[in-house]
Amino acid sequence: MNCPNCGHPNSAGASACEQCGASLVAAVPPAPPPQHTPHPAQAGPTVPNHLVWAILATICCCLPTGIVSIIYAAQVDGKVQAGDLAGARQSSDNAKLWAWISFGLGLVGGAAYFALAFLGALADAGNY
Repeated sequence: MNCPNCGHPNSAGASACEQCGASLVAAVPPAPPPQHTPHPAQAGPTVPNHLVWAILATICCCLPTGIVSIIYAAQVDGKVQAGDLAGARQSSDNAKLWAWISFGLGLVGGAAYFALAFLGALADAGNY
């Protein structure tokens, strides 16, 4: 190693310069601090939980089936953290299925309501 003070070439194990006596230990740059990066296993695969759609289907469409969707959606993240990816995917699929069922029932119920209201208005108009 060359001395940072005088440039004299020194032997590899020397802690001080053989010519000027300057310390060679300080000349060695300190090792950089270890970077904290998450392990690939910590990042893990993402499984969508469909919680937003479950909540919207519950509020806007059909309460009972929407609640089932919310329950399945709430299970997804816990199963991913536990390492149960198959269970997380199954809960995700169930949450999506029940959200769509809720949406469909909401459409059918809304259509039936408007049809009955229309028929009621027609029947009411015929009585006058």
